[in-house]
Amino acid sequence: MRINLTKEEIINSIYMQIGYSKKISENILEDFFEIIFSNLKKSNKVKIAKFGTFHVRVKKSRIGRNPKTKEKKIISQRKVILFKASKELKKTINKNYESET
Repeated sequence: MRINLTKEEIINSIYMQIGYSKKISENILEDFFEIIFSNLKKSNKVKIAKFGTFHVRVKKSRIGRNPKTKEKKIISQRKVILFKASKELKKTINKNYESET
């Protein structure tokens, strides 16, 4: 089952836990995202302790195919962002999973 976590829900959580106004909570979240984005652009890698690592990888161009029409097309080179969870995050997820079963 997939549950989406929206920015509004995160802002409300910050608002409820810290007590700042919703506007300040929104600014905190936006600043957090901007720090991650700018560092990914600069160094292609962002490590957040006890959470995980984001890094940018360049995918080479390749030949793809439209499954409906079977038409071949070149997929251009592009950058993709990958995330690798930390050992602590994996341990936390698995600990919670083991206690549910």
